[in-house]
Amino acid sequence: MIENDNKLTPIIELNGITKEYCAKATFFSKGYTSVMALDNINLAIQKGDIFGLVGQSGSGKTTLGRLLLKLESPTKGIMKFNGKSINDLKGKGLKTYRSKVQMIFQDPYQSLNPHLSIAETILEPLIVNKIGDHNSRKEKAIETLDTVGLTPGKEYYDRYPHQLSGGQRQRVAIARAIVLDPEFIVADEPTSMLDATIAIQLFKLLQQIKEKYNMTFFFITHNLAAAKYLCNKIAVIHNGIIVENGPSDQVIQHPEHPYTKQLIQAQPKLNF
Repeated sequence: MIENDNKLTPIIELNGITKEYCAKATFFSKGYTSVMALDNINLAIQKGDIFGLVGQSGSGKTTLGRLLLKLESPTKGIMKFNGKSINDLKGKGLKTYRSKVQMIFQDPYQSLNPHLSIAETILEPLIVNKIGDHNSRKEKAIETLDTVGLTPGKEYYDRYPHQLSGGQRQRVAIARAIVLDPEFIVADEPTSMLDATIAIQLFKLLQQIKEKYNMTFFFITHNLAAAKYLCNKIAVIHNGIIVENGPSDQVIQHPEHPYTKQLIQAQPKLNF
């Protein structure tokens, strides 16, 4: 069982994380070439953080999210969860880890199976992890729907995704992510498909969930304004390298790296 006995121990610690991919040969090259997606990433995420990873498309931010979810493995480096290495997790240990680390996907229209009801979608993690019986699972699902603002939860329980708006679908996706009471959630551009008003509502919801359940969020985004609004800490990634890392106000108000300054200049209205 993975536990954290030291309150100062980061919930997530990355030491020297590198990820390389082999690209197939092209007309102009022979054999395979190496593509460096992540280069010597060092990060520490504390319990209760909403930690933002900001970078443009192709910067490596989604790759890092996939490593944290154990969907892929690093080429080099050590990943720790609550002070213990997760590099070689398999079997029961990996299943336990994945129950503690959940994902909120970008597109609420594709992340939900249209053939499953909202009830089936939220109950699935509880069933897979053999948590509770039928009645307690239903009670937990309805309670979670209420938590994410789909109230009363009983009215949404038997609906299907096509009966909901984009914002409501993303609330269902959030409910599915938190129903197991995880410790750590990776949120990959969770509001990029939604308009600004709905996005701000969901940001407030994530903050409420973080406070209520003491969850930790890893918020992946291309949008510095969104990171400033939601996150207490920000790391900026460029070409697979962390170029800046610190408290949000410090990174936004006193950027040191030229790339961070470029991102800020490209998004001058950071006070929404």
